[in-house]
Amino acid sequence: MSEIEGSTSLHRRHRAGDRRDEILDAVRDLAAEKGVARLSVSEITQRVGCTRSLFYHYFPDKQVALDAALDRVIDGFVEELERWNASRTKGDIEGALDSIVQIMKRLVLFEGKLPRSITGGNNGALQTEFVDRASARTARYICDTTVRDFEKLHEVRIDHVYETFYVLISGLILFIRTHPDVPDDVLKDIAASTLHIEGFTAKYAERRPAR
Repeated sequence: MSEIEGSTSLHRRHRAGDRRDEILDAVRDLAAEKGVARLSVSEITQRVGCTRSLFYHYFPDKQVALDAALDRVIDGFVEELERWNASRTKGDIEGALDSIVQIMKRLVLFEGKLPRSITGGNNGALQTEFVDRASARTARYICDTTVRDFEKLHEVRIDHVYETFYVLISGLILFIRTHPDVPDDVLKDIAASTLHIEGFTAKYAERRPAR
């Protein structure tokens, strides 16, 4: 293959990816504007300015497209966690709690039109699916990274670690969504006490486990 042919092929792949992303953007925007129940392939293709055949080239139906849009939102959650985990100061547990609470509130309240339309709408089944998938992926990531770092230095004082993180994250998502004005300190206390690490905070320093 010549250099020109290779460049043309790469351009086409990039363009195809762009069109898929444009469809997912339309799914996200229309779900936020009209609600998931009123989402239609016709409106999606009109918003993108593409044919129905192009939509069906990427997605067999609107539910698969909606699932892909959900996955892209959750990918963003995990990427944010990756940046947070990489920037943590080793041993600064209280600082990590402060920053993760702020990130959690921002992700739930301000990032992505699709999660806002789901968690704020009346589609209970889809809301449950979104919270389940977001909680499962973020809990698994934290267990595979942050928890392993913690247990090198301290005792993990909870049983069923993945399940505890799953319940904590899913509860926080719904609580933040329904109580957007909740103070950061309240969320921090909830997370710390659930994970039995409140003794590593200044507020509850007397509970710090003995070495």
